[in-house]
Amino acid sequence: MATMDGLYVGLISGTSADGIDAALVRFEQGRPSLVAGLVHAWSEPLRRRILAVAQDEERLDLDDYGRLDVAVGQAFADAAQAVLAKAGITPSEVTALGSHGQTIRHRPDGDRPFTLQIGDPSVIAERTGIATIADFRRPDVAAGGQGAPLVPAFHATVLRPNEGARVVLNLGGIANVTRLTPEGEVTGFDTGPANGLMDAWCLRHRGEAFDRDGRFAASGTVDPDLLAELLDDAYFALPPPKSTGREHFHLAWLDLHPRVADLTPADVQATLMALSAVSIGDAIARHAGDALDVVACGGGVHNAALMDALRMRLEGRPLHASTAFGIDPDFMEAMGFAWLAYRRLRGEPGNLPAVTGARGPRLLGALYAAP
Repeated sequence: MATMDGLYVGLISGTSADGIDAALVRFEQGRPSLVAGLVHAWSEPLRRRILAVAQDEERLDLDDYGRLDVAVGQAFADAAQAVLAKAGITPSEVTALGSHGQTIRHRPDGDRPFTLQIGDPSVIAERTGIATIADFRRPDVAAGGQGAPLVPAFHATVLRPNEGARVVLNLGGIANVTRLTPEGEVTGFDTGPANGLMDAWCLRHRGEAFDRDGRFAASGTVDPDLLAELLDDAYFALPPPKSTGREHFHLAWLDLHPRVADLTPADVQATLMALSAVSIGDAIARHAGDALDVVACGGGVHNAALMDALRMRLEGRPLHASTAFGIDPDFMEAMGFAWLAYRRLRGEPGNLPAVTGARGPRLLGALYAAP
């Protein structure tokens, strides 16, 4: 089998839609390394539209859906072009591009499970001139899996421990954990909110897309009654495999709790941070209690208050940002989708049934040829 080594681009916008993460990754003998990364900003009207659709605040007719799909694809293509320009690389030097797209609905359970990401990959391939691989999640869902999380297999490639179990914690809009062992065992699942609810609450009350350094939360006081009500949500008690997103944990869900209206915005923000820290800590204790350390990645690593709150819930386990292992925490997930594109071209499965619950390994992603 050809190695398919070379340069790949990985693109993803997460549940908070706070920007498109673009990573240019070099594979040498199968080992990935980050060449360049950047966060490409959404136009604010497009970002607000994405969030409104994802939270079911806006319903799309077919024409609106088609236009939004193309607009997101154009933005993803712009992100790919920007990271190549930053690195001084031409499209002809890139083997392929892996695009996660923007999730607008994720319903992996029920009688007709589905997951839906937009960002027309044909538009991306046409505008960038790079073969584009997209639609990674639906093959796993079709095989009975959750379609998420998909990054644990990549975590195992770059952060497998030498001794003892390790947890890799991705702090995006939603948090997911991966448990790794030296013997190669990999499990993982979405724990619930990380930054998504805090970002949305911050935008509502301060007009800012995120809570820088957790200052808004730090200015408030956790309300134990509201925290208990939020933690009583049935999702937290579900056993893995499980996954979730903004279609479940959004501001309308939060507003269902009457106590929210009686608290100051800062106290609600403090309670939302506690919700993230407690639910993550509890999930690790229940399903990865043997972990010796926790390695964090994603935007939440920059929230000092959240990281401190997590340390208090980890029962003495060291919490490191992935920078301690030479991996930029901002681009771990985008690198993962470059890796999934690499796997797809090699004809190798991208999912882990032990993580997603699928009936077996599946080849993930469809190939859209470059013009």
